[in-house]
Amino acid sequence: MRPVEEQLRLLMRGVVYGDEGVQRAMESELRERLAEGRPLRVYLGIDPTAPDLTLGHTVPMRKLRQFQDLGHETILLIGGFTALVGDPSDKDSARPMLTLEQIEENARTYAEQAFRVLDRDRTIIRNNAEWLSKLDFQELIKIASNFTVGQFLQRDNFALRRERGDPIYVHEFFYAFMQAYDAVALETDVQVGATEQLFNLMAGRDLQRAYGQRPQIAITTPILVGTDGQVRMSKSQGNHIALQDAPADMYGKVMSLPDHVMLDYFTLVTAVPSEEIEEMRRQLTSRSVNPMEIKKRLAREIVTDIHGAVAAQQAEDHFRLVVQEKAVPGEEYVNPLPVLLKSGTARIVTEDDSDERGYLHNLVPILMGTDLFESKGEARRLIEQGGVLVDGKKMHPVSTFARLKEGSQIRIKEGSLIRIKHGGVWLFRIVDADKQG
Repeated sequence: MRPVEEQLRLLMRGVVYGDEGVQRAMESELRERLAEGRPLRVYLGIDPTAPDLTLGHTVPMRKLRQFQDLGHETILLIGGFTALVGDPSDKDSARPMLTLEQIEENARTYAEQAFRVLDRDRTIIRNNAEWLSKLDFQELIKIASNFTVGQFLQRDNFALRRERGDPIYVHEFFYAFMQAYDAVALETDVQVGATEQLFNLMAGRDLQRAYGQRPQIAITTPILVGTDGQVRMSKSQGNHIALQDAPADMYGKVMSLPDHVMLDYFTLVTAVPSEEIEEMRRQLTSRSVNPMEIKKRLAREIVTDIHGAVAAQQAEDHFRLVVQEKAVPGEEYVNPLPVLLKSGTARIVTEDDSDERGYLHNLVPILMGTDLFESKGEARRLIEQGGVLVDGKKMHPVSTFARLKEGSQIRIKEGSLIRIKHGGVWLFRIVDADKQG
């Protein structure tokens, strides 16, 4: 194990409680626990209330990964039973109730999505349905006897609803009981969660004491705002970036962020060192750098973390071609306009002032003009699978656009080659690849 103070600096970085007293107490307890020199049992719970994990989920997941990398025992808990109620912590009205079937379907790919951040080989996956589904009413009474109604009504969201005269349902109180019991069932040393879950994490401490266990340490991380830059990231708000988003979509969503949240994203969802983030802050304040360049780095860092460096580069190229150079997906051609013939030859009228890089073209309709494909989908799939080469290079799977100029060659399938010539028009002619023309 690394030295205690070194671990503590890393683990408490970015942790927020909203109460200095609580923060000091949790830091002190964590120091004591780390000084024991044993792997701590740490868990993070996520409720499958929707099929997609979002970038917002990765904030506490990254904290769990830090514990993991320091050699501690880490558990990702799927809330297969808590999702029946849904956490009311960040809601100003009751959540719609899901069925067990919906929850199971939502949770089906959660572990695989989480492994984009967590180490697969060092992550223990559990589901709280294992123990919560077996509790009887007598046990529920015992759990509930450790809490008062007043404790719940003091919570901001419940207090607001009460003030407005909105209903507060008894089953919503159960959520804190259930999450608290998770800590008892797992006998955890530490629970990681978002800041709005602090009440639930502290309830876990209370219940562990009642069951004769040493209370867990609460580690709470900030909430990530969504792409609107205003409210927390949520699929229901339509401002989310899903971990299952395609690299180009993820890159584009990051590029759509308001400038004022860029540095928060660097802090919460990237591994960029603090000193580099502060340098970017100075550059932005002094206007010595174009904010677009900072945001491109942010998008590249995020896509690299989730999808890998190759996908990130392809996504950046796609953004440059399709967004910055105005090649809008769905346009058959950007410049020039095509006239395609189903005879194996496509005749396309162009301007005469093409620069040396050539014009940007969508290859799908070009391929369709060769009679070699039955549908656009078939042509697009071949591009995505690397079966199309432009001037000897594979097409990026995230884009069907490529620059074509005089002498460019598009090789498709085996034995087929499209050669491009210029003479007032552009000609795309299928020839035998072996004969080269």
